[in-house]
Amino acid sequence: MKIACIGGGPASLFFSILMKQQDPSHDITVYERNRRGDTFGFGVVFSDETLANIAESDSYAIAAIESEFRHWGAMDVYYRGRTISSDGHGFAAISRVRLLEILTCRATELGVCVKFETEADVDALRDDVDLVVAGDGINSGTRSRYASQLRPTISQGSAKYIWTATDAPFDRFTFIFEDLVFEDIRHSEDLVFEDIGHSEDTPHSAVQAHIYPYNDTRSTFIVEMAEATWERAQLGGHDAGLALGESDQHALEWCSRLFARHLGGRPLIGNNSKWISFPRVSCESWVVNNVVLLGDAAHTAHYSVGSGTKMALEDAIALADAMAAASDVATALKNFEAERRPQIESLQRAAATSEDWFAHVDHHRQRPFEQFAFSLFTRSQRVTYDNLRERDAGYLDETLHWFASQQPPSARPSTPGTPPIFYPFALRDVTFGNRIGVSPMAQYSAVDGMPNDWHKVHLGSRAVGGAALVMTEMTCTSPEARITPGCTGIWNTPQAEAWAGITGFVHTFTEAKIGLQIGHAGRKGSTKVPWEGEDVPLDSDNWPLVSASPLRYRGGSQMPAEMSYEQMDAVLDDFVAATHRAADADFDLVEVHAAHGYLLSSFLSPATNRRGDDHGGTLENRARFPLRVIEAVREAWPHAKPLSVRVSATDWVEGGFSRSEAIELSHMAKDCGVDIIDVSTGQVDPDGAPAYGRLYQTPFAEAIRNAVGIPTMAVGAISSIDDVNTVLMAGRADICLIARGHLVDPYWTLNAAIDLGRSEQPWPIQYWPGRTSRRREQVPDALIDRDLR
Repeated sequence: MKIACIGGGPASLFFSILMKQQDPSHDITVYERNRRGDTFGFGVVFSDETLANIAESDSYAIAAIESEFRHWGAMDVYYRGRTISSDGHGFAAISRVRLLEILTCRATELGVCVKFETEADVDALRDDVDLVVAGDGINSGTRSRYASQLRPTISQGSAKYIWTATDAPFDRFTFIFEDLVFEDIRHSEDLVFEDIGHSEDTPHSAVQAHIYPYNDTRSTFIVEMAEATWERAQLGGHDAGLALGESDQHALEWCSRLFARHLGGRPLIGNNSKWISFPRVSCESWVVNNVVLLGDAAHTAHYSVGSGTKMALEDAIALADAMAAASDVATALKNFEAERRPQIESLQRAAATSEDWFAHVDHHRQRPFEQFAFSLFTRSQRVTYDNLRERDAGYLDETLHWFASQQPPSARPSTPGTPPIFYPFALRDVTFGNRIGVSPMAQYSAVDGMPNDWHKVHLGSRAVGGAALVMTEMTCTSPEARITPGCTGIWNTPQAEAWAGITGFVHTFTEAKIGLQIGHAGRKGSTKVPWEGEDVPLDSDNWPLVSASPLRYRGGSQMPAEMSYEQMDAVLDDFVAATHRAADADFDLVEVHAAHGYLLSSFLSPATNRRGDDHGGTLENRARFPLRVIEAVREAWPHAKPLSVRVSATDWVEGGFSRSEAIELSHMAKDCGVDIIDVSTGQVDPDGAPAYGRLYQTPFAEAIRNAVGIPTMAVGAISSIDDVNTVLMAGRADICLIARGHLVDPYWTLNAAIDLGRSEQPWPIQYWPGRTSRRREQVPDALIDRDLR
């Protein structure tokens, strides 16, 4: 087979090595436009898992690479004069120049022709060879040439960073955070570099360094900060006119000064080092006929979860395996992409979450350092509470001890080692026995708004199942506030009395608390129940809709009227009346639904609020009516009981409601007496494109919690005990609301207690025998006999 590889980077070289191992008769040529030994960057880092994959594919190459590896297992986080370490992570790094030289030598030794200082014409090559492998990097000419077929998406990250090196001694992954203090942001741009002791009221931002050693004398030293910080520090423009390979000396000197104490006064070393934003690359396809993209040409993932080199080498392995398994090139390329793409997309999701953490580090730095460090270690959501225990049990136990010390004495479980999930949590005079809640889930089973036996069993069984908080579905404040005819209501006394029967059951037979979510559907109302047609208007008996602006929810939806001031007053009165009824029905918590595109949410989002009056335009105006409702509900609700507000922290649409606005709104809500924010996202506009994935909404809860200083509840693809413990320990939220998990297992929390062997979780006396249902081998026979009597 005749193969041409464009680009002399790790992807092309390693693939050529693997193909020569499969069949020495393959005719393989690698075309590299630069001279041998020319490369930008410094060290490349690998996890132990990646090294195992490489070794299995080519033990000779990995032996040569390993002979020059710098290994370590620990990671340090340094901030404000303190350091926290976690061990057992397993990494190794090598100079990029040496890696390329080792791979080049191995390839040429096997008979690969490597042509340096040679431009490749992909159009000519594809007609002359059986396979073209384009590993031509982030600025791939191949990707540009076939953009119409590959359909790439290229965007820039929201932070600025610069890639440098240092000969200061570092022996492990080290994350250093320095505060950049703006002494008088109104009148000057004078900066002071401080690490501790400044006033929290002084405008300042964090700048971080990602550091790892790659040989005996040098370490990669990446400096990163939010773009707003970079602009405020006036760091742009100094690299104008620099030739390829030249570094921004102003940037190197500035960073050297900022991190001087950690560098021992040594200057940072440049190699084409300039301020850039991370390029996010993805392609709808990696293949055009007999041409395939590998590595950065096809996809990128932020350096904070690994290296592009790791992905490139693993791409090469996957492609070589696909070639070996298929009888023709077309089938091999199809199979390669089908198998490799899910892995890449999973890594890109983790990388995006990690990148986002660092880009918004100012949202995190107000929390205690122990929690700051744990959040950093688990930022990608691939490393978890249980995973850290496996890697470094000592570190996890120390952090758990710290977590326990932060709880009020009355809320500290007596059993040592209690995981975060089973810690009580108090809001005002209400204490939740653990950190699990049942998320509001619409049941569409009411008649004329009346809750019935279905709702009693649905909510009651989950309260029996151990959740500390069970939330009703959105319960409507008037008949016109409903989404569907099957929605529950609390607009009259009989409904309130029916709800009182349900709260009475919960309070009599369980230790759970029960919350009522109240809301108004707005433009999303007057539709069929979902199993008859989701978001489909009723065939008859429709009620009139109102919204912030006269915009349909989607094509075919009923047109709402723009809400008048008189209608706002009437709806506010409905919310207040519903709140009084909720108090009479003995609910423990009330939540105002201001998310998901319903009425209050429609005012908040620029995508749904096009008003030209004092209720449109700025966030202050858009929030005017929702805040009036929240204030009125707080006044009507008993002072001793907590008030929650659910928000969509992003619309997932360009120009829609954003995380920064959600943070600002949460500040306003806190000032109105709100005790906790229930943080969801999306469902505001049909064009929203959520970045679905495990725990995909928790970063928004984390940002609000720590930037605003208010408790949050997290939702969205939280499914395991490990997920919950990680979210809580990292300070991403204070309560985890689980929806789908509770639909299939009403006893989710009791089962968690069994799985963890915890006695803190109270059980209904009627269900005591169930405590030993899955742990007989660990339970004394006498206890089993007693439970079964």
